[in-house]
Amino acid sequence: MTCNSNQAYPSIERHQSHYNPLQSFDLAKGDQKHYQQQYGDMYFLRLARLKPAVEEIATEAWDGLEIAGDVVRRVDRVLDVRQGELCWVAGTVYMDMPLKPNILDDISKDHWISAPPPREKYLSPSGQDQTMLEDESGRLRLIGTSLQTEMLVTGCIIAVMGTENANGDFEVIDLKVPDLPRQPQRWERDDINAMNGSGKAKDANKRAEGSKIAIVSGLGISGDEADALTIDLLMEWLLGEAAGPTEQKEVGRISRLIIAGNSLAEASPIQPRDDLSGKKAGKKYGYDSSAYNPAPTAHLDTFLATLLPSIPITLLPGDSDPANVSLPQQPIHPAMFPHSKAYAAMPGSKETGWFDSVTNPWEGDVEGWRMMGTGGQPVDDVFKYVEGDDRLEMMEHMLRWRCGAPTAPDTLWCYPFQEKDQFVIEECPHVYFVGNQPRFDTVVIEGQAAQSVRLIAVPKFRETGEVVLLDADSLEVEIVRFEVL
Repeated sequence: MTCNSNQAYPSIERHQSHYNPLQSFDLAKGDQKHYQQQYGDMYFLRLARLKPAVEEIATEAWDGLEIAGDVVRRVDRVLDVRQGELCWVAGTVYMDMPLKPNILDDISKDHWISAPPPREKYLSPSGQDQTMLEDESGRLRLIGTSLQTEMLVTGCIIAVMGTENANGDFEVIDLKVPDLPRQPQRWERDDINAMNGSGKAKDANKRAEGSKIAIVSGLGISGDEADALTIDLLMEWLLGEAAGPTEQKEVGRISRLIIAGNSLAEASPIQPRDDLSGKKAGKKYGYDSSAYNPAPTAHLDTFLATLLPSIPITLLPGDSDPANVSLPQQPIHPAMFPHSKAYAAMPGSKETGWFDSVTNPWEGDVEGWRMMGTGGQPVDDVFKYVEGDDRLEMMEHMLRWRCGAPTAPDTLWCYPFQEKDQFVIEECPHVYFVGNQPRFDTVVIEGQAAQSVRLIAVPKFRETGEVVLLDADSLEVEIVRFEVL
């Protein structure tokens, strides 16, 4: 058999990624970051920012409305509500739920007392939960059948219309939320930067069509051989090494990989004090293998470093990753990736490298579309407040509340912002993805000003073997599943 060494083979090039991230959730560095502030200021900042938006919607809906001969009037503060008067007022929701965690749980852990197991839901089976509306003046209890059909959690800003009864409770007839904010046009930010001279103008012909964005979450790399096979299958597929020419061409359309949290598996639980007392003390200096296992981080670094020469990667931290616990989680430190950090941008550089370790939550422009995503903690916490388990419905309400983490700081740890609540959604994304959800799901929602948002619940790859592919032209979604038989 002879082989023609001069035969030309077609080369497959990966589509170029057009990537323009935002630093919306970056915190100050070093001494500029403080935790001595009071968290109560966050609620006032959120109310001050979103109250005008919800009042505009409420005024349009209720201005001049007459019910049973009474005309609805606006009230500026919660404590200005008068008994028997039909009115509406805006404020912050507070859910008074006896089953929510309290400081006594944390104290019990500090004193080595067995803490109660975490609850799946905060809802009281005996109906002791109460819904409050508060502002800088005071708090008002809300009641009414209309509340039973509405999804409400602590921290969301709403306007309610009704009347106060003899018991001092406000009977709600109707309520409004801020709804979706303004949505930027595709490529809007890139074009504005080009006009201002702060970016490079992209010719329309160079904006390649047919690109796809791969989104995965919950890799759960533990360093064990058991999870190495599916991770290797994913890596080989993304590199085009696990398929024929036709499949390789399709994989070449994937312009970017987004990893939405929990790249590493959960750490082992801390051993009880009785067990620790019977063992020899750890090393005072040097490496102690009993206290730290480097295998998961090393495997993740190898996985990323193998992919990065072929595909750019955006990495969000998650609940189980080596980053700060409180939101917004800051980027995983590059020291954790001795091989992959060679593809990251230099410190202080305005350019973005192929490896972009970002915050959680995160937002930015990918292929011209505004995308916003999290590692899943805000949605998981909202789940504890409400009945049912429809994650897409929770995601939709969070967008319509214009708040990416409404339950922070009540039951979700976060940084105590003093000047601006960074969780307030200023511009409506085109794609909103949430990682580490029980199962894949997607839907498109629309706003009153013709906004259209693709919601994507991204499942855990370790449990499902599923990767989400987002078409950059139509924003249609498909699933690729990896399974070891």
